[in-house]
Amino acid sequence: MKYEGNAICFGDHVDTDVIIPARYLNTGDPAELALHCMEDIDKTFAGRVRKGDILVAGENFGCGSSREHAPIALKACGISVVIAKSFARIFYRNAINIGLAITECPEAAAAVSEGDRLEADFSLGLIRNLTTGAEYRTEPFPPFIQQIIENGGLIPAIQKGII
Repeated sequence: MKYEGNAICFGDHVDTDVIIPARYLNTGDPAELALHCMEDIDKTFAGRVRKGDILVAGENFGCGSSREHAPIALKACGISVVIAKSFARIFYRNAINIGLAITECPEAAAAVSEGDRLEADFSLGLIRNLTTGAEYRTEPFPPFIQQIIENGGLIPAIQKGII
């Protein structure tokens, strides 16, 4: 499980209402959610994300409500990985359930700058900043979590008989 993309950075306590504002929760369409992802904190976000980009954030990312719309919107925008100092627990689990790779790495979150080229290898538990040459350790994903993410989420993995 290796990902590579450019860093898009946010600060602490980015809540689910910022990730996808409540006024858009009348749809479950990932493409529609992607159009409005992060618009209340960064109006340019949805237009500048490129497939594979890596979101880097501070503490308590995904706090707020338990809606799955937030990680769905990020994934639909093209975000391949979220790295943060810490996550709200329900957001963390929702991200895994929908197949969005996510990891806590306070050192990387503090050091990475907007636009840095990153590589995240979840089999090894290693994040490399290809721009600066720095390396950061994180907890490798257990094989069953890798299978969930590689198969697009919990439901698809179950439907395929993977887990």
